[in-house]
Amino acid sequence: MSDVVVVDYGAGNTRSVRAALAHLGATSVVSSDPFTIKGSAQVVLPGVGSARSAMAHLNTTGAARAIRERFDDGGPILGICLGMQLALETSEEDGGVEGIGLLAGSVYRMSEGRVPRLGWAQVDPWGEAYYFAHSYAAQSNDSVATSDGVIVAIERGSFLGVQFHPEKSAAAGLAFLEQCLSRA
Repeated sequence: MSDVVVVDYGAGNTRSVRAALAHLGATSVVSSDPFTIKGSAQVVLPGVGSARSAMAHLNTTGAARAIRERFDDGGPILGICLGMQLALETSEEDGGVEGIGLLAGSVYRMSEGRVPRLGWAQVDPWGEAYYFAHSYAAQSNDSVATSDGVIVAIERGSFLGVQFHPEKSAAAGLAFLEQCLSRA
């Protein structure tokens, strides 16, 4: 399979992402090293954590710049949950945070429906149910899928970001990750 870097930002769901990748036969490493990020076949920017501390770590290590350069060069990047949100320009989380800026858009604190939004929900138009755990959501013109009226997938160029957790989404999540690996 593929050589995958799961980006380290000091938090995140790296263990469960790596376990799902291993289940698919992919080799992976956890790293925030810019050369490792730029040189891998596939990069996963995982979910879970605080936007402010994640961006501080990504900026301090040079990983944010490496992710931007990778995006500009057309290298595949998958953002999961917080990882998708970090790819946008700004977030309301933690009093306001500047993101990596791969895609135009922002992140807002959800105020309607279930907050936090936990559990399984259908993703349209994909027709599959995935597992969600979030209180913030994206606003972006690069939306490619929604769930219960919330943007849950954004895509532009070599970046695909999803609000759900494929590594926690059983067979549908594994099939999604396998599809992502085939892009590398």
